[in-house]
Amino acid sequence: MSSTATTAATYQENTEIQKKRWMILIVLNLFTFMSTLDGSIVNIALPVLSRTLHLPVAQIEWVTTAYLMAICTAILFFGKLGDIVGKIKIFKIGTIVFILGSLLCGLSHSLPMLVISRIIQALGASMTMANSQGIVTDIFPSTERGKALGLIGTFVSLGSIAGPSLGGIIVSSLGWQYIFWVNVPIGLVAVFLGWKLLPKDLIKVNDKIDVPGSLVFAVFILTLFAGLLLGQQVGYEDSRIIALLVIAVIAFAVFLRVEIRRPQPLLQLTLFKNPLFSLSILCAFLVFAANFCFNIISPFYAQNMLNLSPFYAGFLLMLFPISMVIVAPLSGALSDKIGSELLTFAGLVVMVVAQIGLARLHAGSPVSFVGLWIAMLGIGSGLFQSPNNSLIMSKVPRTQLGSAGSVNSLVRNVGMVVGITLATSILFYIMSKEAGYRVTGLIPGHPETFLSGMHVVFMTSASICLVGALLTGWRLIGARRAKVQQEKR
Repeated sequence: MSSTATTAATYQENTEIQKKRWMILIVLNLFTFMSTLDGSIVNIALPVLSRTLHLPVAQIEWVTTAYLMAICTAILFFGKLGDIVGKIKIFKIGTIVFILGSLLCGLSHSLPMLVISRIIQALGASMTMANSQGIVTDIFPSTERGKALGLIGTFVSLGSIAGPSLGGIIVSSLGWQYIFWVNVPIGLVAVFLGWKLLPKDLIKVNDKIDVPGSLVFAVFILTLFAGLLLGQQVGYEDSRIIALLVIAVIAFAVFLRVEIRRPQPLLQLTLFKNPLFSLSILCAFLVFAANFCFNIISPFYAQNMLNLSPFYAGFLLMLFPISMVIVAPLSGALSDKIGSELLTFAGLVVMVVAQIGLARLHAGSPVSFVGLWIAMLGIGSGLFQSPNNSLIMSKVPRTQLGSAGSVNSLVRNVGMVVGITLATSILFYIMSKEAGYRVTGLIPGHPETFLSGMHVVFMTSASICLVGALLTGWRLIGARRAKVQQEKR
């Protein structure tokens, strides 16, 4: 069994730290925003990179996928390392690594160099992602935790969704290198503030790094992502893709077996014995998968069906993150007062309605009507994210906050990949069925085939949100029963 080495004091008892807690949150949010932004901002520059480096789009896509794969591979490791050597220490190192990776990305002149630089950048991002929520949970009192975690959730979603819009502006005005270089001056300011404001770690755990678990988990993530992403290009019936996915399933089973037997595991499976924690993590996965179905489909609908320019399409799609930015902090603050269960349920119900509304759109839908459903989807996400993050982190012992935060971030990133893969697979399957041949892109002059696929995608994402709503509804009923029983005692 592992033992812990902690001090009796807490950050809440330190008046100096409490005076600086909102400034600390700004520093955390700056890196949260940049690290999530860099997962999607590159997509808009892929055609430019393809022409500049003289490579086909299928190869240049590894600039995006290598980043996501590296984050998911490393994030549990850095969450565990944060618990052992200190969450704040790992966060600080991660900020430096991320800035270095960003600088190297802009200096790259070949695909291998760019991919390696992206992996360095992703390692820094995973160090900050894995520990930021744990730092917030440690520093903020329970009466403000929902609001603080809500703001982190807002910046996560804002970074994930605002990438294409911001990337388009930067690429067209400055060049593709500045997509990465913009991180350097902002990051240096954040590093200066972080090293000045962030306190020393109070909580460390006397554990050892789980090397076997880390290696098996890396095999699971790499084979899963490779299978899902390459399967879209060559087809999931390909024997190589099937082999990759089978290896992923086996690796995951082996990982669970290793973790159960290890005295100091990479992932504390005891976290999942708490049904509220497990349910909240599952719902977070479902919401990110559903949202990224929207993220991958909506730009094509806005530009190819509504005939909007990339500039105006970007403004239309920005209604999603803008709605979230407004609602998420309010929802987080409200969860501190009334609890999180009702708000997460309400958010998912709103998302179900919005997704069904999006599934009913067609080529002639008024832009204002489209904007209404997009804004409603953002409102539902904002209502859900902050209270759900608060529920996840509030159910965890202080010595496991790094691990819990890394699990939350891992689920978010895996949800992104699953959502993108699910949406494109369904879209191209329906389009291929209607066209009578294999389709992997839009068919000129036949908008009806895209719309048929889009409708099925949005009904699927509505169904995903409905499952989440039913689960949170069950959680809400359970919480109210427990409250009634407590009052009777």
